[in-house]
Amino acid sequence: MSAHQYDHGHTVAGWTGFGIATAGTVVLGAGVVTVSAALVAGGLVIVAVSVLVTWLLHLAGWGKPSGRRPREQWGWRVRDLSAREGHPGCVGCRLAGRGRGRGGLVAGGTAVEAGVGAGEPEFARAPGGR
Repeated sequence: MSAHQYDHGHTVAGWTGFGIATAGTVVLGAGVVTVSAALVAGGLVIVAVSVLVTWLLHLAGWGKPSGRRPREQWGWRVRDLSAREGHPGCVGCRLAGRGRGRGGLVAGGTAVEAGVGAGEPEFARAPGGR
């Protein structure tokens, strides 16, 4: 039984990114203290790598979409099988080109993401419910 009643979003992608970013900030801090441009640059590169690693792990299914999830998906080692299609409203998924098939055309002829930022669940946008 869990000590808390809510999913706090702990994931493999999040913890890995956090660990790499922490190492990068330690190197960056050492560069500031020792006045070393090489260490400062190295720390910034490590922090940038942490962002890329977190993003790639999220796309591989080791992150979680935002919002409520069923209790059986609360574990941080549970893989998200819906990541392949892209999460609605997820900037990382949109940058990877996922979830673009949900858009439509408006009068001006430009593609619009269906429901991105609308705050409604995916099934509510589908005709006839689910």
